[in-house]
Amino acid sequence: MAALLLLLLWTRVGIHAVMRGRVLTVDAKIGWFRIRILPGKQKDSPKDSQRKKEKTSKKEKKLTAQTTKEKPKKKSKITFADIKDAVKTLWPPLKRALDRTRRGIRIHPLTVSLTVGAANDPAGGAELYGYLHAGVWTAMPLLERLLVIPDPSIHIGIDFDAPDTSVEGEVWLSARIGTLLRVALTIGIPALRFILQWRKRTKQPPAPQTAEQQAAG
Repeated sequence: MAALLLLLLWTRVGIHAVMRGRVLTVDAKIGWFRIRILPGKQKDSPKDSQRKKEKTSKKEKKLTAQTTKEKPKKKSKITFADIKDAVKTLWPPLKRALDRTRRGIRIHPLTVSLTVGAANDPAGGAELYGYLHAGVWTAMPLLERLLVIPDPSIHIGIDFDAPDTSVEGEVWLSARIGTLLRVALTIGIPALRFILQWRKRTKQPPAPQTAEQQAAG
């Protein structure tokens, strides 16, 4: 039993993700076995989307009459401030966990080309580009000291004529199961605490309006 457990902990697993255009393919590898997670199915064409809209339009009309009196539930959205808070909170325990693995996690290849589309919002696109560019070149030296990344290739660009952000690249991450368990045990409690605090914060009702705000509205 002990030998079987030791063999399991030493088994190497990995995730291989490839993004080409709008096609995303993700495979999981467990030992000698490979499992397809995402088939890389392309998005529907405009004609297919129109057919689906026509099929569901009747159902939507029926549901609209029933839901007009009900107030829609506000969905929790992740903001840039939430991401910054997550990095600030979770990076210290994650760094400790990765340091204890003694570079037991390997990422190869790591090739990513991301172009921020800023046609609709040039100022916002430029701001996002600046954050991404600074984040990548700040984080990569740290990650290369904690992980095995033989030849990373990351390009961040911006296109003021493109409305959408595009990503292409290939990432292969692998590690032993025992290594991943050590990381999960170290960061699990801080991550759970952060998620619970975030959910509680986003579910809080908005502050009541003052008389001046109500009059202005």
